[in-house]
Amino acid sequence: MANKSKLPAVVPALGGEASLNRYLAEIRKFPLLTPEQEYMLAKRFQEHDDNEAAAQLVTSHLRLVAKIAMGYRGYGLPVSELISEGNIGLMQGVKKFDPDRGFRLATYAMWWIRASIQEFILRSWSLVKMGTTAAQKKLFFNLRRMKNNLEAFEDGDLSPEHVAKIATDLGVTEDEVVSMNRRMAMGGDTSLNVPMGEDGDSQWQDLLGDEGPLQDERVAEAEERDVRHALLSEALETLNDRERHILTERRLTDDPKTLEDLSQVYDVSRERVRQIEVRAFEKLQKAMLKLAGERRLIAT
Repeated sequence: MANKSKLPAVVPALGGEASLNRYLAEIRKFPLLTPEQEYMLAKRFQEHDDNEAAAQLVTSHLRLVAKIAMGYRGYGLPVSELISEGNIGLMQGVKKFDPDRGFRLATYAMWWIRASIQEFILRSWSLVKMGTTAAQKKLFFNLRRMKNNLEAFEDGDLSPEHVAKIATDLGVTEDEVVSMNRRMAMGGDTSLNVPMGEDGDSQWQDLLGDEGPLQDERVAEAEERDVRHALLSEALETLNDRERHILTERRLTDDPKTLEDLSQVYDVSRERVRQIEVRAFEKLQKAMLKLAGERRLIAT
C-alpha cells in the first residue's frame, strides 16, 4: 500500500524566505496536465496507489498552491511557511480526489489548500490577537478584502462609516472591527511587489506568471459557486412551501425578515416561526449532504 500521507519527494525543498525565489522558479518547470492526463493519473493513484502518478498530480498544482498562499501574505507569517502548509493541503486533496465526479483536481484541492493554510494561520496567531468566536474568525479572514473593496486598505484607523459597514456585513460589533483592524496592522505585510535578491529587478509575482492553464483557480472558484448554487436550489425543493419561504426570508436574503414579520404572514407565534426555520434548515443541510454524496463531491 502506498504511503499517501506524505508529499512526494520530488517537491522542491522550501526552507526560509531566502529560498522562495528559487522555489518559485523551480515549480514553474513542472508541466501542467490536460484534463485527460489528470484523469488517468488520478485513476492510477486511486486504483493502484501509484506514487509516481500522485507526484505528477501534486507537482502540476504547486503553482496553484503558491498563488493561493500569496493571498494570505498579509497575516505577518513567512510566505514560505504558508506555501509549505498549502502543499500539505494539496496532498490531502490529491489523496481524496475522485476523478469520476466530473470536476478538475484544482476545484477540489483548493478547499484543502485553503483549509490547511487557514488552520496554520489560526495556530500561529495567538487567541488573544484574533479572538475565538466564529464571527471573529470570519472577521479575521475577511477584513483585508473588505478594506480593499472600500478603498480603505492603506488607512490606519477606519472611518466610522467603514467600521459600521464592515460590522454589519460580517455580523460583528463595531468594537470588534476596530480592535481587529489595529491588531492586524501590527502583523506587517509582505507584498508580491517586493523586489527579490540584490539586483531588485525581479519580483515574486514575476516568477508565478499568469499562463492560460494557470487560471485553474478562477475556474475552480466559478465551478464551486455553480455547484453549490445548484445543490442549494435542488435541496430547497425538498422543503414544503412554508418551510422554503421562511428559510429563504430568514437566511438566504440580503435583507432578512424578522420572526415578527413572518409570524404575521402565517398567523402563528414568533416561536413557531423559529421552530419551522430551525427544522427547515436541518432538512436543507441533510438534503445538501445527500445530494453532494450522490455526486461524489464528498470523498469517502
